[in-house]
Amino acid sequence: MHVSVDGARVHYGSVGAGDPVVLLGEAGFGPWQWGWQHDAFAGPYRVLTPSPRGHGDSTGSPDSVATLAGDLDAVLAHADVDRAHLVGFGLGGVTALHYAREFGRARTLTLVGTAPRGEAVDADAFRALFADPADLSGLFTDAFRVARPDLCEQVAGWRREEDAEPSVRAAALDACRAFDAGPLYELTTPTLVLHAVDDPVVPMAVSAELGDGLPNGRFEAVAGRRLAHAEFSAAVNDEVLGFLEAHPLD
Repeated sequence: MHVSVDGARVHYGSVGAGDPVVLLGEAGFGPWQWGWQHDAFAGPYRVLTPSPRGHGDSTGSPDSVATLAGDLDAVLAHADVDRAHLVGFGLGGVTALHYAREFGRARTLTLVGTAPRGEAVDADAFRALFADPADLSGLFTDAFRVARPDLCEQVAGWRREEDAEPSVRAAALDACRAFDAGPLYELTTPTLVLHAVDDPVVPMAVSAELGDGLPNGRFEAVAGRRLAHAEFSAAVNDEVLGFLEAHPLD
């Protein structure tokens, strides 16, 4: 499915039934990044997966977080969703933060690897993640890559097929770097902040500051690197599903 917004075509998927959960992905990565969450969430929930501008089948440029938040609202309206749980990773996390401030459909936020201000994002470390699709050292721990070479080979293939073009990644990174969440005490949406202890892109201390600064926020550290929600998906999924269950839609 898709919706047209200011000349751009924004594509999204919708699977399952129940309260809506929206998966908002990191800059540059294709839909494969949610492969460890999608089926787990689509049982008890309706899962929506919008592709940011320039990613997947969506057109246009991800030139600002405000634009992406507006696209999200258009997707939810098109999908006839009044209230939803937002689960955002990186770029998706800052989009969710902006959305919660400017729009009224967010019931909860789950923020993974998310910085409340763009200056905290290590641009060089982010770019290094995409230097070689087969180099997964920034995404997974050494132990995982040694134990699961088969899956790592699959991930490298998915990256070659689905990840966004360099110009799109650059625009999305610029959008992230320009973002500032503003005064955190004003954001009262219940929020779960998850962050990998060895994330090369966003320091864990910055994410902990985000969780502690939100009036209804809670911070949890997760083992792993940038894709900790994939490598340690069982623990992460249990944490997120428990959080969502504790905050049903009004």
